[in-house]
Order: sequence, then C-alpha cells, then structure tokens
Amino acid sequence: MARAADSPIMAAPAPSYADLADLADHAPLVVRAKVRKVAVVEPERAPGLRPGWVRIYIEAKTEAVIGGTTPLGQDLRYLVDMPLDSKGKVPKLKKKSVILFARTVAGKPGELQLVAPDAQLVWDLRLEERVKALLTELYAPGAPQRITGVRQAIHVPGNLAGEGETQIFLTAANDEPAAMTVRRSPVQAPVWGVSFSELVSGSGAPDRDSLAWYRLACFLPPSLPAAANVSEAIDDRMAAAQDYAFAMGQLGPCPRTRK
Repeated sequence: MARAADSPIMAAPAPSYADLADLADHAPLVVRAKVRKVAVVEPERAPGLRPGWVRIYIEAKTEAVIGGTTPLGQDLRYLVDMPLDSKGKVPKLKKKSVILFARTVAGKPGELQLVAPDAQLVWDLRLEERVKALLTELYAPGAPQRITGVRQAIHVPGNLAGEGETQIFLTAANDEPAAMTVRRSPVQAPVWGVSFSELVSGSGAPDRDSLAWYRLACFLPPSLPAAANVSEAIDDRMAAAQDYAFAMGQLGPCPRTRK
C-alpha cells in the first residue's frame, strides 16, 4: 500500500435524506471515528474500483457509537472508496472525524466492512444530528417497513360525479400490510394518506424527508403498473391510475447525491 498524498477534501454537496437513509437502513452499526493512519490501495489490488476513485485503507479510533448495539473496541480498520479531487489527488483524511455505516467482520476484532464502498462521511455536528434523527425513526417501534412495489390498486366510485376512493395496496419486504388511499370529492381537492398497518385508511400524507416518505418516494414505480390495476370498468381503471399519479406527485422526487 502506498502512502496517501495530502490533498484537502473538496466541498461536496450535503447528503440528501435519501442518501443517509440508503446507508443507515442497511447498517447494523453507525460509528463516529477519528482517522489515524491512511494508505492508498494499489489499483491492481482494488477490484471494482470506479474510474476517478481511489481505495483507501484506514486505521481509526472509535469516538462514539451513534447507532447499533454491536460491541466495538477502540481500534478500527476498514477500506473505503473516495473520488479523487479535481487535481487527481487523494483527499486528506488523517486526523479528521468521520461517520461510518458498517458491520463488524466475524473473527476479526476491530475490522469493519462498510455497507457500501463509499459509506463514510466526513463528520460535522449538523450531519451527526441528521443521522441521529434518522436512526431514531428507523429504531422506533412500528417504523415504516421497506416497500418493494405495488401489489394491487382498485378504484371505487362514489355516489356523486367526481367522487370516489382508490386503495393502493403495497408490497413490503417483511410482508407487513401497507397501503395508500386517495379520496376525491367534487367539492374539495383530493386528499391522500398512507398506512403501514392493518388500518387501510391510515393517517395523512407523510412529511417530506421522513422515513415514511422515503419508503414511498424512493422505491415505488413512477406510474401505476397495469397488472396491479384490478378495477374492471375503464373509467375506474383510469381513475386509479390518476390517483396513483396524484399521490406520487405529492411525494415528489427522491433526490440522491451519491453516485
């Protein structure tokens, strides 16, 4: 391994909520650590490394366990991939604090495996506060489960023209119930909500940059899959598709800065 050249870390866009959720959702352990030693891994020993990136071997000291219950010692070792700066140099990490999204390696005390090659973020107080808030959502009893798609959607028209309700049943990774409901009335704007329990009517629409929002906005298809639309009448099928599009429009895009 070669010694890393000293080059300041270039300012990067702040990670979005989805960026942090992507990492935290799969991390048994979230740690704040201080980098002590850095060495560049030779490209021939770094399979899968992206062009313009560098793989770095790091030795660090645990500063705090932010999330997870895995026992952890003070001395840490791990590999991380980072983009080279605009001059093609390795970013300077020594003596900096970082946040790691990782898991321990069985039989190798102190060795961590990041949940993604780039699952290290340079620490600042605001970032740690955001991560802690997200972990509080993830660890909460009854937290919204991972959504994998749309199972079924059906529209039931009301008694008045322009009145009706669409129920959109979702598939979840743990087979728990989840559904969105859109209600229309000729005298008011449509309203919608989501439930992550047996109560199909559910609560209101989720706040942006919340775990419930992330589960929907970042993983549902942009339009209602035709195979999931089980309404029989053409008008009802159209209404179900329109209501799904309305809910997705209310959720908005799911921005990510990680490449």
